[in-house]
Amino acid sequence: MNQIGEHFLRLKGQVRIQIPDPCTMPVKHAIQMLVRDIEMVLGTKPELVTVGEKKIPPELRIRPAVEQDGLESRPEAYGFRFGKAGDHFYMDIIGEDDLGILYGVLEFSKTFLDIQPFWFWADQTIARRNEIEIPCQPYDAPAPKVRYRGWFVNDEVCLIGWKEPYPPSREVWEPVFEALLRCGGNMVIPGTDLPRHGIHYDLAAEMGLWVTHHHAEPLGAEMFLRAFPGKKASYHEEPERFESLWKEAIDKQKDRKVLWVLSFRGQGDKPFWSDDPSFDTSEKRGAMISKVIRRQYDMIGSEVQNPVYSVALYGEIAELYKGGYIELPDDVIKVWADNGYGKMVSRRHGNQNYRVPSLPDANDSGLHGLYYHVTFHDLQASNHLTMFPGPSSFMKKEIEGAFAAGASEYLLLNCGNIRPHVYPLDLMRELWMMGSVDVANHLHHFVSSYYGSGNAELEELYRSYSEAAIRYGPHADDWAGDEYYHHPARKIIGHWLQGLSKQPDLRLVWAVGDVDFREQVKRFEEKLELGVQTWSAWLERCDEVLLELDQDDRRRAVDQLRFHGALHLSGCQGFYWLCRSYIEYCEQRYPQAFVLASESMWCYQRGLEVLRNSERGKWNRFYQADWLTNIQSTVNHVDTVRRYLRMHGDSPDFFLWYKEFLMPESEKYIYLENTHRNPLSDDELAIRLKRYFFGNPLL
Repeated sequence: MNQIGEHFLRLKGQVRIQIPDPCTMPVKHAIQMLVRDIEMVLGTKPELVTVGEKKIPPELRIRPAVEQDGLESRPEAYGFRFGKAGDHFYMDIIGEDDLGILYGVLEFSKTFLDIQPFWFWADQTIARRNEIEIPCQPYDAPAPKVRYRGWFVNDEVCLIGWKEPYPPSREVWEPVFEALLRCGGNMVIPGTDLPRHGIHYDLAAEMGLWVTHHHAEPLGAEMFLRAFPGKKASYHEEPERFESLWKEAIDKQKDRKVLWVLSFRGQGDKPFWSDDPSFDTSEKRGAMISKVIRRQYDMIGSEVQNPVYSVALYGEIAELYKGGYIELPDDVIKVWADNGYGKMVSRRHGNQNYRVPSLPDANDSGLHGLYYHVTFHDLQASNHLTMFPGPSSFMKKEIEGAFAAGASEYLLLNCGNIRPHVYPLDLMRELWMMGSVDVANHLHHFVSSYYGSGNAELEELYRSYSEAAIRYGPHADDWAGDEYYHHPARKIIGHWLQGLSKQPDLRLVWAVGDVDFREQVKRFEEKLELGVQTWSAWLERCDEVLLELDQDDRRRAVDQLRFHGALHLSGCQGFYWLCRSYIEYCEQRYPQAFVLASESMWCYQRGLEVLRNSERGKWNRFYQADWLTNIQSTVNHVDTVRRYLRMHGDSPDFFLWYKEFLMPESEKYIYLENTHRNPLSDDELAIRLKRYFFGNPLL
């Protein structure tokens, strides 16, 4: 029998849980999670009962708070209470509203069952127990620092490619939304420009989340040119058509919890004046944006009770607002954005990097919030497949500084594909809940929550990860993510093979300056050479630690830590040898350039192997849709380079380099061509020429 000791409620065997009747959908989801969690820990599925059933009294009761509970009257409040019915003791999980009840259930699961927020995404080992011991101490959860806390599931190609159905099904989205709720989140943008018949919006609402919108899709409305192909996307000329789309979006969502995004950008997430050049001054542009936002605001206000509004001060809208050209209603949350690299300054556009502070001024009244990236995609140097390359202390400083500036009403995190970004997302969880974080204590708790061995060594690896990252520029946030090894490399290849080498590639000025093309390549090479050294050392240390871990911890550490270092090293080496190949080409040493291009391709291929090796079990196919960093595309580009190089001296028969460098001297002058006409493959020729020119290995 489950019973209470002097100060503890002890649960074992089949636990009985009393559930509300009727039961709302968010609470139903919470109960499903709790039933699964208890069964994972105790090995027995709980029995669910409703109020008034004449059975043995339940040990757990899930219910709305009542006045006698003394729970704080605020949205999402929750707590624990204890009582006794006859000879049986029980615990109440209470909440002020649906999300409060849900958070209470998930807090129970975390505190007493040790189910961590990212248990699914980090492959936590769930320990089986015979008994759950609960101190009989009432508890009231503190109010979160941030009122609206959520994720933008953006650049989510891995989630798209993971399972067969498109758009992604419930099977994909439920673990995403569950992790967000376990982090205390209450708001989501569920994906980027996904087909509207998908389940993502409905399921997010069903699980109790506020739904909000991409700044390029104000009000969550259909894009104008999709709805009206062939028409000019100009509000100035087509106000009725624009407003019909807004009205349709309001009607569809007005009965849900929606954080309405007011905005006006052009089609395809660019300034609207790109399609309407008559708006050629800041005054005209600001006046139009102000007019459109006021119209959207009024339309929502006439249909929705107590609406919540936000405006994303992103890109050109931030610049116009800072300049005093945009007027916003007082109760709109103004959302400030980082630059994609974690710094609260304006985003780099191509080679333009003004780094204008992106925080409210001291005299800027009203509500303010943040849009922040722990992952980013910009075709330059961002981290998409790999973990945020900067130190945790940097994120702490930026977020706490933004809170101090008054931007604490709202925090939307670009969470990407979740799995590669668990650690920074967990750090952000503590920041939006508590308002501050001790990064050392957080790291210690994070590692001990997911690993049972080698904790001190794993903490050291997490800390030193950012020390291995390439610093490609002068600013504190100029760390290279995985895209640094791929997008610039492919640009170099295109510039090279198009015969443009006599002029700089202007697309690379942001990274290496406006110097001649060979010098641009040389500057990349210098950065990469250092990166090869630092990532090699980090990965060597990582492998030493892995040897000391137990099997489950080793598997987790490979996917959550080594994965990132291995992608960095393979990309760094691949890009380095590509640069070296170009320098050899410039010196007309074509066979040597061919060998180095082959070495580059082999290194990049190791990055593909890292992805494939991480796709075990439930993660099968997870990285199949790597379309953004796109390692396979880089492999194909470099393969094109080495085919091109083999045309320089080994063509047309692809036998000349073999004859010149590899054929035994005794055969060179007496062989018969009709018996030596099967050319070596690119790989075989490169392997043999590598030994001839450089020895083996190269580094």
